[in-house]
Amino acid sequence: MRIMAIVHNPTVDTLLTRRTIRAFEDTPISEDERETLERAAQQAATSQYFNAWSAIRISDKVVAQRLAEIGNQPYIAQAPLLYIFIIDDHRNLRIAREAGVPEDSITLDSDYTFTQGQNDAVLALHSMETAAESLGLGAVILGSILNDQQAVIDLLDLPERTFPVLGLAIGRPAQQPQIKPRMDRSLQFFENRYPADSEIESITDALHDFDEEVKKYYDLRNPNTPVMAFTEHIASQAADTGRLTRAFGKPAREQGFTGRSF
Repeated sequence: MRIMAIVHNPTVDTLLTRRTIRAFEDTPISEDERETLERAAQQAATSQYFNAWSAIRISDKVVAQRLAEIGNQPYIAQAPLLYIFIIDDHRNLRIAREAGVPEDSITLDSDYTFTQGQNDAVLALHSMETAAESLGLGAVILGSILNDQQAVIDLLDLPERTFPVLGLAIGRPAQQPQIKPRMDRSLQFFENRYPADSEIESITDALHDFDEEVKKYYDLRNPNTPVMAFTEHIASQAADTGRLTRAFGKPAREQGFTGRSF
């Protein structure tokens, strides 16, 4: 039986060694580096070529501090380079209006275009993050800006048909954390269909080795802090409906989402 091996090149190695960096050196990012990162983001795939995303570069320290307060993460304000990626159908709305498209015919407010814009924003952010890491920089993706979406909308003067998705903080790493473990590929990559629950008798048992690896990872990082296994972490978060409701509104089941569409 052939033993599989990773095929290495600089791009693959950048992706395989990806780490979240939350502490940055107090040194600026050069204009050439910034130009490179922004061009890399623009080259990401975009659904239907709508380019339905934008990114707000935060250079105002007062704004950065407010975002750190919203995210409850001080390092947000300390990053030399900070972006908020947004869904942006506002630009396309203006194009349609200036082209004389009747207002009642414009369809840029559908659930589908919202999802397109969200996907575009995430793909662009990921391209920028990977480019940053390939240049020896570090980054942290900031889902915490969604702690108070309306506050971010107001802070950044976001117009109609826009919405914040994620933030990205970038800088020269001031820490060298270990690479966070990932579960066995057999539990995340499937062939042709999603496996029936009966094919994996106990998901907790199947994740036992991964649980132990995660606990070891966190124990090495924080030896004086009790840590949870991956399955314990998921169970605790699944029960915290209040947190999700605060961030995203009504629980999914109350919005009519089903298991297939959620």
